[in-house]
Amino acid sequence: MPFVLDNSVVSGWYLEDRVSDYSEAVARALRTDRAHVPAIWELELTNVLRTACLRQRMQAQRAQAVLTQLASLPISVDRHPVARSELLALSLRFGLSTYDAAYLELALRLQCPIATRDEALLAAAMAAGVGGLELK
Repeated sequence: MPFVLDNSVVSGWYLEDRVSDYSEAVARALRTDRAHVPAIWELELTNVLRTACLRQRMQAQRAQAVLTQLASLPISVDRHPVARSELLALSLRFGLSTYDAAYLELALRLQCPIATRDEALLAAAMAAGVGGLELK
């Protein structure tokens, strides 16, 4: 089943303090499923890597390797233009940042669940009817 993938899960694949059973299960799900991310994901991802490098939690060479590894996964970056008014409406309705509203908007448009470790985003996905990705 396709799903929307939040950066809170992805960061658990390469930052030791963010590893979780859930992030590992989502990684395994990508063996057979496709993930979708909003375009903002690329900026969030590279910013987390940048911050890890600046805090000396990761070397730049390793950060580049992470980007290469992620590029090989079945993750589709959605480039569909989204109305700013739609993001604002979703963020206000569900109490999300507009960044997180981008993930919710994509999940609603694709009608698929969100893989996230973010409690507010998960609650919004549940309330909006797309739900969170459940893995066994």
